[in-house]
Amino acid sequence: MSTQTPRSPQAGKPATAKAIPGQPNGTGSWRRGRWILLLLVIIGAAPIAVSYFMYYVVKPTGGSTSYGTLIEPQRPIPGSLVVTGEDGKPIKLASLRGRWLMVSVDSSACDKACVTKLYFMRQIRAAQGPERERVVEVWLRTDADKVADVIQTAYPDTNMLIADPAQVAAWLPVDAGTQLSDHIFMVDPNGNLMMRFPKDPNPSKIKGDVTKLLKWSSIG
Repeated sequence: MSTQTPRSPQAGKPATAKAIPGQPNGTGSWRRGRWILLLLVIIGAAPIAVSYFMYYVVKPTGGSTSYGTLIEPQRPIPGSLVVTGEDGKPIKLASLRGRWLMVSVDSSACDKACVTKLYFMRQIRAAQGPERERVVEVWLRTDADKVADVIQTAYPDTNMLIADPAQVAAWLPVDAGTQLSDHIFMVDPNGNLMMRFPKDPNPSKIKGDVTKLLKWSSIG
C-alpha cells in the first residue's frame, strides 16, 4: 500500500501573485496604460497634425501648393523673447499662444512697405469673416520710437510690440537676398512658426492660405 500523498494539481507550478484591487494586474495592464497615454498625446496633437496633413499632403484645393513657404523644422516662440506693448508693460511673446498670429517686423517709423503689410494683414484677417477672431495681427517693432498717430488710428487691432531685433532675427528665418521686414510670418496656436510669405506678397494668395489653415484646424 502506497504511503505517498497525492500530488496537488498545482504542484510544481510557481505561485501566482494575487491581484490587488485598484492596482494594475501584470505587465499587460502596464502596457495598456502606456498605449492609453500615447493615445491621449496623439489626440492632443491631432488638430494641428490634421491641418498640416490636409494642407500639405491632401491639398484640398485640387492639388495646388501653398503660397507661403512651410518652415521646417518647427521654430517655437523663444521663451526668452519678451516684448513691450504700448502700455509699457513687458510680456512674453509666447503668452499670445492660443490663436493664429500674423507677424510683421519693422522699425517704428513704418515706411510705405511697412504700412502696406499692416494693411494686408488687417484685410486678410477681416476677410476670414466669423473666423477672424482666431487670427491676431502682430507688429514687432525693432525700436522704441513713437508710432505715428495716423498708423495707430488706422490699425487699432494690431498688437504693436517692441522686441529685441537680435532675438527676433534669431527666431524668424528669411529668404535668400531678403530681410525680416520683407516678410509676413504665420505662427500656429501652439506657438510654432510655421509659414513665411514672400517679399511683395499677393494678399489674395495669403488670404487663401490663411483660410485653408483655419478650415483644416480646429484649434486657435
